[in-house]
Amino acid sequence: MKAPSDTTKYLIHAEIVADGVVERPDVVGAIFGQTEGLLGDDLDLRELQKTGRIGRIEVKIESKSGKSFGEIRVPSSLDKIETAILAAALETIERVGPCSAKIKVVKIEDVRASKRRKIVERAKDILRDLFEEPEIESEKIADLVRQAIRTEEIIEYGDERLPAGPAIDGSDAIIVVEGRADVLNLLKHGIKNVIAVEGTNIPKAIIDLSKRKTVTAFLDGDRGGDLILKELLQVADIDYVARAPEGKGVEDLTQKEIVKSLRNKIPVEQVHVIRHKEEKKEAKEAKAEKEEIAKEEDRVEEKEEVPERANITAILKKHKEEVEGNLKARLLDGNFEVVKEVPVRDLVKLLKSNNVKAQGIVFDGVITQRVVDLAAKRNISLLVGVKIGSVVKVPSNVNIMTFDQI
Repeated sequence: MKAPSDTTKYLIHAEIVADGVVERPDVVGAIFGQTEGLLGDDLDLRELQKTGRIGRIEVKIESKSGKSFGEIRVPSSLDKIETAILAAALETIERVGPCSAKIKVVKIEDVRASKRRKIVERAKDILRDLFEEPEIESEKIADLVRQAIRTEEIIEYGDERLPAGPAIDGSDAIIVVEGRADVLNLLKHGIKNVIAVEGTNIPKAIIDLSKRKTVTAFLDGDRGGDLILKELLQVADIDYVARAPEGKGVEDLTQKEIVKSLRNKIPVEQVHVIRHKEEKKEAKEAKAEKEEIAKEEDRVEEKEEVPERANITAILKKHKEEVEGNLKARLLDGNFEVVKEVPVRDLVKLLKSNNVKAQGIVFDGVITQRVVDLAAKRNISLLVGVKIGSVVKVPSNVNIMTFDQI
């Protein structure tokens, strides 16, 4: 009697090798004959099959070069322990027909687990093809399907096998995050042009991507995010910076928080690099500099001449102090007078226009290759910024200084 398929819990898989030519009836006969009385009345195979607790024994066997090889499958609705005992009993069979034989159990399949896997796979297809809305009940099986989809979408990019979304190659703009969990969270909310650095040592793949794509660094709102941003600014060509709310990680953000953080991204030139300096020393130097600048201003107004080198430094220090911490950019003429002041975020846009007439720029931001190239194009001979970012080539007609150098 065949066990009803809906009651089968386990499926015993075994392999058989016989030293001679045997057929399916020989194998089935050996299984029933050599296990009879071995395990007592409760686990007698004939009785178990009559009551439907053991299904029809399936045997596939073929002969080659005087030997027989095959597979045996025994469906069981017994519990786990009884099924294991029955499987062990199969391995006691030593002969099939007139031939010596050996049976080895290779696995016991949990049929219910297989059904669950099929349910998950089918549910994934239904979710992709049949649901008009992405929302789904927050049941355990729905979470399993959603997790499966997220894991399926993530890829490994480059030689470093970095976690990334499937759109990382096809997008002109990409988002760089810290780790795999951040990638998974963005994928969950439909953002697929994302890649992780996986540590503070920036991989070569990220550096190469930054040279040919518009890059937004989307980092945690903590000290770790500060360290990775510092490293990125040194080795990669970053265009924008977005941060998670203070104390939060990108992997924990809701869709609303992700959208808000990315909407509030700022140009890299506007990122202010924190400088550490003794307050007493700064106050003393600032007082002396102001006195020197005041004298120099009087002299410049009277003579309308280009200041001497020592006084140029003093004037630049004055401009630096007045823009530092305020995210401002000042465009200066040949006498180092202010001809225009704009927010740092508007500096690149201004330099791209045809209305720029200046000899120098002092701004509260990072000097990038983009700013250097635009300054050279507009015949601006001096750039003074917080620090030098990813600058590979400096044209001969442009001089670069950082705030620490003046």
